[in-house]
Amino acid sequence: MTGNPKRRTPMRLSDVASAHVRELIVSGQLHSGEFIRPETLADELGISATPAREGLLQLQTEGFLSVEPRRGFMVTALTSDDIRDIYDAQALLGGELAARAAAAITPETVDELERIQEALENAAAAKDFDEEERLNHQFHAVIYQLSGSRKIRWLIKTTLAYAPRKFFAAVEGWPEASAQDHHAIIEHLRANDPEQARAAMARHIRNAGTLLAEHLSQGETSTGKDQSAH
Repeated sequence: MTGNPKRRTPMRLSDVASAHVRELIVSGQLHSGEFIRPETLADELGISATPAREGLLQLQTEGFLSVEPRRGFMVTALTSDDIRDIYDAQALLGGELAARAAAAITPETVDELERIQEALENAAAAKDFDEEERLNHQFHAVIYQLSGSRKIRWLIKTTLAYAPRKFFAAVEGWPEASAQDHHAIIEHLRANDPEQARAAMARHIRNAGTLLAEHLSQGETSTGKDQSAH
């Protein structure tokens, strides 16, 4: 739920590959036990097999994939409880950053957040999920940057691999949550109320985590039914 409002630098092809597969896993489109071949991924993304393999090796180090002898890369289990735990941690960090931002924010920055939010809601209404995701990323980045805490920002960044971006619309209720939950955050930032800003940000992040966990839980259930039918 965070980001950088500045222009993003081009990603390495291996990072493109790892981000693509990571989001497929987190959004429930790839399930535990499924295999991924570098050649297939390379064809899908229009890249060579070498960066595709490098991307999959990166996901292995992150715990999303394992390597099975003579079979290749296999998706490891990512449960709904795992997601809830990760988002609980993110909520604590994001809440702290929002509290620090509330003590330092100016009316001009609040106005900037409201402009971003208005554009975000327009994108949501138009079902432009790529633009909505970009604006959501920017909204959080403005707040977190204002907090002044480089280390906490770094820590929260480590949790963002578990936030689906490219497949934003695949999680029911996620786009609407990003468009709606921000109003309370803006209200408490404008009031320079650190504790209420902390609570609003934490609720927002936990809400997103709950939606994603429920989405994954539905995928786990349907996968189990599919497997039992064979």
